[in-house]
Amino acid sequence: MGLAALLAAATLAVTPVQFVQAHTDAGAYAEPGGRPDALLTSWAVLGLRASRSDAPGSLAYLQSQEATLRSTTDVSLVALAEQSLGATPTALLDRLRAARRTSGQIGEGVNSTCWAVLALGRSTAATTRWLLARQSRSGGWSWAVGGQPDSNDTAAALEALRVAGARGAPVTRAVRYLLSFQNRDGGFELTNGRGSDAQSTAWAIQGLVAAGRTPPRTAFAYLARLKRADGSYRYSTRYLTTPVWVTSQVLAALAKKPFPFD
Repeated sequence: MGLAALLAAATLAVTPVQFVQAHTDAGAYAEPGGRPDALLTSWAVLGLRASRSDAPGSLAYLQSQEATLRSTTDVSLVALAEQSLGATPTALLDRLRAARRTSGQIGEGVNSTCWAVLALGRSTAATTRWLLARQSRSGGWSWAVGGQPDSNDTAAALEALRVAGARGAPVTRAVRYLLSFQNRDGGFELTNGRGSDAQSTAWAIQGLVAAGRTPPRTAFAYLARLKRADGSYRYSTRYLTTPVWVTSQVLAALAKKPFPFD
């Protein structure tokens, strides 16, 4: 085998884990040419931990950024990442508990409530009732109260309902709704007509696993077609953007692990 062929083979051998790990500076992750931040670092950590890989230095970095977090969803995401690294983020979890309203809603809306349930690892009866009441007639959930349902938030709701121990008709309806976003190419789209993308497909896989369903093999085949020689994943067949974020989310789906990790 010639030198060019050897170099090509070596490049093709780069794994998604190696791609993500290559974009860290002392545990803080950034997109190529970008600056590190706590949210991308949390996604990278979750993807790596789903793949049973380490993220050296990330816990200390995330802990140093806790005071900068503003939204309930951001607090929950970082808390989940820290927990996956074996820590107990007491201050972050206390912020989530303090954000719980008497109605059961936590934080700003539907998405924040789902994420808070995932980070807290439990749901009160009021929160579970509130989430179930936000399910649309179509079977899905939206980012905000009264918003348009989409595949990603429906998948997140299914993960939260798994934590809450909810079963039966609401889950069945949500699964049916989520599957309606799968396209002929095997991928899932965020909203109808938008077109398949890697992140929506990853969310759908995690949501279906959370609901106790087997994700379609065609969804994994779609993701495989988006894999690049450097180990990263394209956002879609048309667009290549935020490869560290996209690849990190795909890693959790490939491991078939919904949040929070058991």
